[in-house]
Amino acid sequence: MAARIDLTLDCTNAQLLAEFWRTALGYVDEPPPAPFRTREEWLAQFDLPADESADDGAWLCDPEGHGPRLSILKVPEPKRAKNRLHLDIRVPGHGSPDERWARVRTEADRLVRAGGTVLEEFAGHHVVMADPEGNEFCVAAAPA
Repeated sequence: MAARIDLTLDCTNAQLLAEFWRTALGYVDEPPPAPFRTREEWLAQFDLPADESADDGAWLCDPEGHGPRLSILKVPEPKRAKNRLHLDIRVPGHGSPDERWARVRTEADRLVRAGGTVLEEFAGHHVVMADPEGNEFCVAAAPA
């Protein structure tokens, strides 16, 4: 059996980044672990410093349970360099090269409207983008 993974993004504004990645991935807020009813209740067990709150983190999940969980956590230091790991958002790969590229461009445009930025475009293949805090990701077609 393959290992399941979670992904964690460090950030300065967890709620802003969570909103972007909910839109980008179609994810939803993950419910707090049982028996807790809210994230605030769950976080209370960790005795957080007074200047930290539930808004300093967000936990997202694939509503169908297939994709990895995404934790978005506020950290004090800013992003300093290019990601060593990034996400690839895949659009359907069927159809002609022009049809696939049109889907890639449509998805990139949707993500720009959600707060992303196009960094570089490799025409006919993929678009390199950044989320609202500069974390790089790509938009490309899935294998046919």
